[in-house]
Amino acid sequence: MSTLKVGPLLRYVDESTASVWVETRDDARVTVTRDGHDWSARTFAVHGHHYALVELDGLDVGSRAPYTVMIDGAVVWPPPDSELPAPVIATLEPDKPLRMAFGSCRTSVSHDRAGNASHGIDALRTYALRMAGQAAPHDPDGDSDLLDPRWPDLVLFLGDQVYADETTDEMREFIASRRNIEEAPWTELQDYEEYAHLYSLAWTDPTNRWLLSTLPSAMIFDDHDIRDDWNTSLVWREEMQATSWWHGRIVAGLASYWVYQHLGNLAPAERLEDELWRLVLAHEGDDELDLTEVLDAFGARVDQEPESYRWSYAREFGSQARLVVVDSRAARDLAPDRRALLDPGELAWLDEHLRGDVDHLLIGTSIPFMLARGLHHLEAAGEAMAGGAWGGRGARIGEWARQVVDLEHWAAFQETFRHVAASAIEVAAGQRGRAPVTVTFLSGDVHHSYVSRARLSRRTARRSPPMRSHLLQAVCSPIRNPLAPRMRFATAVLSYGVAGPLGRLASYSTKVPTSPITWKYARGPWFDNNLAFLELSPSTLRMWWVGGKVVDGDHESPRLTKVADYTLGE
Repeated sequence: MSTLKVGPLLRYVDESTASVWVETRDDARVTVTRDGHDWSARTFAVHGHHYALVELDGLDVGSRAPYTVMIDGAVVWPPPDSELPAPVIATLEPDKPLRMAFGSCRTSVSHDRAGNASHGIDALRTYALRMAGQAAPHDPDGDSDLLDPRWPDLVLFLGDQVYADETTDEMREFIASRRNIEEAPWTELQDYEEYAHLYSLAWTDPTNRWLLSTLPSAMIFDDHDIRDDWNTSLVWREEMQATSWWHGRIVAGLASYWVYQHLGNLAPAERLEDELWRLVLAHEGDDELDLTEVLDAFGARVDQEPESYRWSYAREFGSQARLVVVDSRAARDLAPDRRALLDPGELAWLDEHLRGDVDHLLIGTSIPFMLARGLHHLEAAGEAMAGGAWGGRGARIGEWARQVVDLEHWAAFQETFRHVAASAIEVAAGQRGRAPVTVTFLSGDVHHSYVSRARLSRRTARRSPPMRSHLLQAVCSPIRNPLAPRMRFATAVLSYGVAGPLGRLASYSTKVPTSPITWKYARGPWFDNNLAFLELSPSTLRMWWVGGKVVDGDHESPRLTKVADYTLGE
């Protein structure tokens, strides 16, 4: 009899359908039971691993009920000895205010004193303990947000769920058991087997595993899912491709991302359009489908031809909200003469989805659209320098800087930034349907959190109609991977210090065009591990960030505490 290795993860859920993803030990049939009904799927194989995505349909709108997972007829979830509540599948209720959690950057280490000392308290696990009723909140101010038992409708993970390059001790032990870590790629990931183990470490902590089995999740990758600064520039890409190990890394990274993260992002109708999923559904016969060769070829192709596959996706929540999740890593065009964060097809797709006629437009992008202003100017200037604005020597300095200092966000792709900013302005001005109450970019990546609020620049305001929507940037990073103190200081300098005037001077000197918007912090920045939430109503948006606090030395059961909050429309 096969057993459950990873999962179950509750993935896409709407008013009447749900998707449950699992990894099993062997070839098996996986069955999910809810309200006396069964739905089943046969596993498919990739590099000796076995997976199933069970699609449930015909569910009642706004219903909430426990479920079980069976493998070959034997119940494997929930565990019989679990002290955690029963996992449930809750379908969406159209008129209920949407509540969503979001965040990025989470490493997987122990939850004891040593793990908390090296990586801080896991904000996701702390929230799970609270929702499981196993740890009271640390609530000295009587904060209702911490006491509110209502579940979010989903959690959006905005990148770096796994770190393929900055591995933990436990992951390094596994790598060392397979190969010589003194040879390339050293303690970084090499192949699919190592990715599979990394995902297992990330998703099998008992408390987080329970949370992910009962809270629907959506995901998008960022650089560390593959490697730091992935697709920074053509120079970076050529340097990686010249190594002996990069091809294996990128193929394994993209292939495993499709299996572990992307497949569950899609609505059932979208999955039916997916070239790989159609192979899974079409397979007949007694033998399990082995997708290894096809998936590896797919990974190699979409790395070289990113326009051949779309990782971005969008979700509609009635008239309340539209969530547009953008791939800001794999879809880059790095050719110096047409350098863009999004290739033409991806930009056209995003432009199509940047529309009003909803109360709130949410744009998920792993890297912040609006950085600290000083850093934004420096990144823009760095791109111009690397492009030759200060001659050959300046180009070499600019390329060095953008790789070493991670100058590779939206600001470092100015043409794309200005295009998307102009589209957002049109949405906010009511030129693309009814203007939403808010247009909000949700991001992670930068290992500090903040809210920024934008307005039209003076030049744009003279020739454009006023914005009717609030234009915001909300960042939650990290969930568990805080900056070292010296890096916090450097980030604060870039946020508040001399980087502001120096960045403006640099951007002026390299003739960077004026941004169509300007912005400033409304809250933050703050640096500790945290998980963010937003709640929407027709006229308001509320956001709050929570973290963990060890009380009375109990490192295994940290208490949930509020870090910050922000409200528009009250």
